[in-house]
Amino acid sequence: MSVPASAPLFTLTGNLLAERTLEFADWCPGKTQRAVRESFQVGGKGINVSKMLHRLGAPTTALCFAGGAAGAECSQWLQAQKFASRIFSTANSTRIGVVVRGGRQPETTFFSPDSPPDTGAIRACADYLDAQPPGQVLALCGSLPGWPTIEFDPLRAALRRWQERGQLAADTYGPPLAWLADLRLALIKINAAELRALVGDEAAPTDTPGLIKLAGERGPVRRWIVTDGPGPVWFCEGSGKPISLTPPSIREVSPTGSGDVLLACVLDSHFRHGRTLAESVAAALPLAAANAAHPGIAEFPIA
Repeated sequence: MSVPASAPLFTLTGNLLAERTLEFADWCPGKTQRAVRESFQVGGKGINVSKMLHRLGAPTTALCFAGGAAGAECSQWLQAQKFASRIFSTANSTRIGVVVRGGRQPETTFFSPDSPPDTGAIRACADYLDAQPPGQVLALCGSLPGWPTIEFDPLRAALRRWQERGQLAADTYGPPLAWLADLRLALIKINAAELRALVGDEAAPTDTPGLIKLAGERGPVRRWIVTDGPGPVWFCEGSGKPISLTPPSIREVSPTGSGDVLLACVLDSHFRHGRTLAESVAAALPLAAANAAHPGIAEFPIA
């Protein structure tokens, strides 16, 4: 189950985000606001996962698509990080996001439209994956704009080859999730709403363990983790019975990225250290909760 200790855990972010956070003493809609602090970071689920993997001491390489002025700013930020990245240049500009935080208003995030990578970037990513040695772990994270189009054929083919010679995990939704669920994935991590959409059967069970069991019977995915905000996390391995664990109770500051922290901890524990899925989820939950109790993503203290 475990991979070589020196082997990187690859993450692939299909929808990179140039994210600027504006902090206010207080703010309200409909008025001109002036921030007291501003910060920049690169967002996207795979980037968040790699960020947490690095904090755990795991070797990781974040794969992503970047283009335009926003993509250039993202590239500079990624090059300054201590974890490795491989950026596939695209003519399409990277999407931007603005996080507004502070005062009496709840944290609010604004996104520009999604930005699909172009054909050349998709093919370059597929070639890169094909060039990696067997036995590696790849986590496909977040949305993949443009996935149903023929432009993604090279990447779909590369992922089929990867699942035959390595470990493939996914934390995505919509068309990519439906496609990936028919492969022999080592792990799918999704939330409860995405699981219900994936099963998509009016006659299906309404409870999460019943949905996990049904999804497992329909396809070859080996392990499932299903989150539901601060509620219990359900997981299942092989033909076993779904089990739940409840996250620690915390005072929530920002839930953003907590699912990504959970996935990173499970990838490190299960695939690098060979622990069971139950042991890995149990170890990951306190760290995911700690992330929600702090601002930022994967920036909380680790005891």
